Amino acid sequence: MDNKTGNHAVSKISKLAENIIGSEIIKLAGEVNEKIKQGEKIFNMTIGDFNPKQFPIPAELKQYIIDEYEDDQTNYPAADGMLELRQAVSSFLKEKGDLDYATDEILISGGARPIIYCIFRTLVDPEDTVLFAVPSWNNSQYASLNDVNSIIIEAKAEDHFMLSAKDIAPHIQKVTLISVCSPQNPTGTVFTKEGLEEICDLILAENRRRGDSQKPVYLMYDQIYWQLMMGDTKHYNPVVLRPEMKEYTVFVDGISKSLSATGLRVGWTMGPKLIVSKMKSLLSHMGAWAPKPEQLATAKYLNSTAYDQYMDIQRDEVYKRLKGLYEGFQAMKSEGLAVDAIAPQAAIYLTIKFDLHGKTTESGTVLATTRDITKYILDEAKVAVVPFYAFGASEESAWFRMSVGTCAEADVPVIISNLRNAISKLK
Repeated sequence: MDNKTGNHAVSKISKLAENIIGSEIIKLAGEVNEKIKQGEKIFNMTIGDFNPKQFPIPAELKQYIIDEYEDDQTNYPAADGMLELRQAVSSFLKEKGDLDYATDEILISGGARPIIYCIFRTLVDPEDTVLFAVPSWNNSQYASLNDVNSIIIEAKAEDHFMLSAKDIAPHIQKVTLISVCSPQNPTGTVFTKEGLEEICDLILAENRRRGDSQKPVYLMYDQIYWQLMMGDTKHYNPVVLRPEMKEYTVFVDGISKSLSATGLRVGWTMGPKLIVSKMKSLLSHMGAWAPKPEQLATAKYLNSTAYDQYMDIQRDEVYKRLKGLYEGFQAMKSEGLAVDAIAPQAAIYLTIKFDLHGKTTESGTVLATTRDITKYILDEAKVAVVPFYAFGASEESAWFRMSVGTCAEADVPVIISNLRNAISKLK
């Protein structure tokens, strides 16, 4: 209330801007960076990115990009992506994923984020409902940006935090879009063949029930990490498991995670031709294209023999770090410390648990909340991790994400030692 006039104050910005939620990870990163500025040695395991000194992009890709800039390929790219890249992606998907998508069913964008926004914007109206599980990356924010209804399922540790058909079934008749990610961010876990088949069968049955009288249920399938499978873990996609799902599935994909290329901003989607063409129109107004030199360079790289050689090394380097940390957590657990971890399956993330609520520090401070635990681990162990509540889970959750993209292999035993020492001090 304005004290002088008695009138309600008028907002100077939109309701969307007023209600937008800032990133919890960015807040935590601010605390971490402040400690680093003050000279503290912090192991920053918060960010889903790569330290280029530990995980550089492929040397051949870098050279191809330089060549394209030297050839002055610096004007606008094609609105749906350079044909050379769409052809390369089409061949890549067929060879690596047994997916058959023509060039007019593929759209290139400046990374995965514009693709996700466009999928929401193209498929869901304000009166429609999106269903997703938490913890998950940014689904809540994209639902908010598009002013749609949300059904949010809190996934369970016993399901490796993956959404299941039994979670979806009670809500399926109200839903327009189901958003899933496998391998999953933040958990680094994946769908089993049976689990994904059950979700596909549920969607197909519901769409048969709806017929032509209602908008179908669509599946957004984010597989941006699918080339980073660890050990014997296998990646499954809905269209190969159930070919009928091609009519209802829109993918999120790109090179950002597999090639440590987060800053190159080359992502793509593939899906039904009508949906992809509408997304192209929307993307053209946003101007969220991948830079032309990076597109042309990526096309050359995907067509080269260097890709498989690079990925073999990339997977091995990521897995060594994840496996080392997992084994360290299992050792601490066997020593009676209140920690746990889920065996690494994919991506660059390890799901870890600090079951420390109610524990007391040496100074007598009680760790009453997950925020208290996060701060204690940062202050005492010098390790920065992200609590699952930053990804929409309950604020009481004792589970966290640990990212290894900025981690040197030599850091792993030091991190485990620091954590062991910090947790052993608690009463």
